[in-house]
Amino acid sequence: MYDTTHFPFTAIVGQEEMKLALVLTAIDRKIGGVLIMGHRGTAKSTAARALAALLPPNKTDVLFAEIQIGERRERVRLQFGEKHHYAPIVDLPLNAGEDRVLGTLDIELVLNEGKKAFEPGLLALAHGGFLYIDEVNLLEDHLVDILLDVAVSGINIVEREGMSIRHPADFVLVGSGNPEEGDLRPQLLDRFGLYTQVDTIRDIRQRTEIILRTEAFKNNPEAFVESWKSQENELRNRIVKAQSLVQQVDISERLIAKTIELCLMLKIDGHRGDIVMIRSSKALAAMEERTEVQVNDIKRVASMCLRHRLRKDPLQEIDSSERIQEALEQLFVG
Repeated sequence: MYDTTHFPFTAIVGQEEMKLALVLTAIDRKIGGVLIMGHRGTAKSTAARALAALLPPNKTDVLFAEIQIGERRERVRLQFGEKHHYAPIVDLPLNAGEDRVLGTLDIELVLNEGKKAFEPGLLALAHGGFLYIDEVNLLEDHLVDILLDVAVSGINIVEREGMSIRHPADFVLVGSGNPEEGDLRPQLLDRFGLYTQVDTIRDIRQRTEIILRTEAFKNNPEAFVESWKSQENELRNRIVKAQSLVQQVDISERLIAKTIELCLMLKIDGHRGDIVMIRSSKALAAMEERTEVQVNDIKRVASMCLRHRLRKDPLQEIDSSERIQEALEQLFVG
């Protein structure tokens, strides 16, 4: 049974860089998520939700947590309102309170009745899947701090009056927003592995196709989803194969040196840019059923991996990919 509440991923017109970034992150979760920035109405949220619905079932149906009261520790199974049938995509609203994000611990119930009353939050629900934040650049600072802590540790910790509970919170962070409405804090921006820019499509034929597909989906979602089933199956199978193959993909020391040289040429701070570029190029090779990274793989992923790491001044706009492409041309002459 196919999900007819989401527009099919393969039916999205254009926006090839955005779609590639999402697929690469699905192949290798350790790439570190995707930030999608661009105009309103450019299929940003549609693509994120469509990809999550496309992926194989989430194998993390059971999540355990550790509760500590004083010196006593207990391991408990978290209870969710519904079972995760798909790789989940969980929305984090901009106005969400800390309890909703982290989870709530009912101290009175624990002390009076001895029950382990923990209500899992959004971070628990997103474990093993995607945490999606629309208008992420408008996210309040206290939520940004929470996400940064969990993104680093992979563990969510809730502490209340001498009691604490901790559980795994491993999710792929996907954010979208309109850069005209503000930018992200540099600390959060750096946590996204890939940054992709989407623009309003100007081609008349493509825009016509967008309208035709959108209306067809609205008028009869079941029939529209059914008409794209073979394309969805093909992409799903490619992702599954690539997930198994990616660990076997090699990259030569020469190409590793080239990626490092590219980052040095562009004066990228830290090592995250190098690492993400290598992981992304391996995922791309795996998607194309190859076990060796090629120069073209580096070229195709470089802008997505590095454009948000070029910025030095928090008030300065993120550089376009032109500077990165110029550096690539210099680096791979001939």
